[in-house]
Amino acid sequence: MALRPAGPADVPALVALVESAYRGEASRAGWTTEADLLAGQRTDEAAVAELLGRPDSVVLLVERDGAPVACCHLERRGPAAYFGMFSVSPAVQGGGLGRRVLARAEEWARAAWGSTAMEMTVIDQRADLIAWYERRGFARTGEFEPFPYGNERFGVPLRPDLRFARLVKPLEPQGE
Repeated sequence: MALRPAGPADVPALVALVESAYRGEASRAGWTTEADLLAGQRTDEAAVAELLGRPDSVVLLVERDGAPVACCHLERRGPAAYFGMFSVSPAVQGGGLGRRVLARAEEWARAAWGSTAMEMTVIDQRADLIAWYERRGFARTGEFEPFPYGNERFGVPLRPDLRFARLVKPLEPQGE
């Protein structure tokens, strides 16, 4: 599996990948869909380009036959790395690619930044997705962040109780 940092030329394909994994009817082919929780967009070209331009931020990309099939965003936040925008094409979900991308992202954060933990936020109502992360060593912190209601840049909520749960996973030092 070749994982590489994305560049500005990858932005349109990254947006298409993220949207296909989470929103609309196409996302229902996979298990990561948020189509029952949110309508509208998950991201846009401006937001992805902004992530690429931040210091201590990288979007990692996996391609097959020249087309993106998985990606994730990492951002250094002190001793931790924030993990987000994790997307696997619905056409290849369920085959272990996501598990391998997550493991490689953890390796990348340790090697590039010396990160000692990986943290993320997940929509609290996504019990199946949170359980997937828990099986990979993440734990709920008991902390929550509000969903940005009223900002359609993040989607149009289909229910009034959305919030983000914070999850953290300690990362073992390299070589152990």
